Amino acid sequence: MSTNIYPIFDTLLGKPEKEKLLNQKGIVIWLIGLSGSGKSTIARALENQLYKEGNFTQLLDGDNLRTGLNKDLGFSNEDRVENLRRTAETARLFANSGVITICSFITPTEVSRIQIREILKDLYFEVFVECPLEECERRDVKGIYAKARKGEIKNFTGIDAPFEDPVNPNLVLKTHKDDLESCLKKLRDSIQSGIKLD
Repeated sequence: MSTNIYPIFDTLLGKPEKEKLLNQKGIVIWLIGLSGSGKSTIARALENQLYKEGNFTQLLDGDNLRTGLNKDLGFSNEDRVENLRRTAETARLFANSGVITICSFITPTEVSRIQIREILKDLYFEVFVECPLEECERRDVKGIYAKARKGEIKNFTGIDAPFEDPVNPNLVLKTHKDDLESCLKKLRDSIQSGIKLD
């Protein structure tokens, strides 16, 4: 850390005070999976459900962050890691303010997930949105898998860039077997204790 930077964390309002104001616990719900697995659909559905229940949320999505905070990053391995690191740091700021933060990112490697866990610690709730590559390609409404197969898109996860299944996620949602309503109920039930203020 530079010698001219003086953190002021100890003088700021703490997480408990902000959680009390919002009447909820701050948490980061991080959805992981291939493009087309259903991450963003589930993330949006969860945000809408929590909103209806009176909860305050923030949704962070890979496409959205790459138009602003991370617009200087490409898709090299180094840039992907930095994209996720910045997102985790941003998510931590939200969660420490009592906000239920929902992140929808491919997050393809366990190395990145370890770094995210180190940043978020007990704020982190990992959800693996599992779906076979073949099904993700079948759902490919944007045609991006087809372009990747033709070599028009380089370093595309699942085609010419690796995707490692999470080692020990908090929850697995199988979107090729269960519909959106079932997945949403499983996720909502699983995070109940994490967002309810005692």
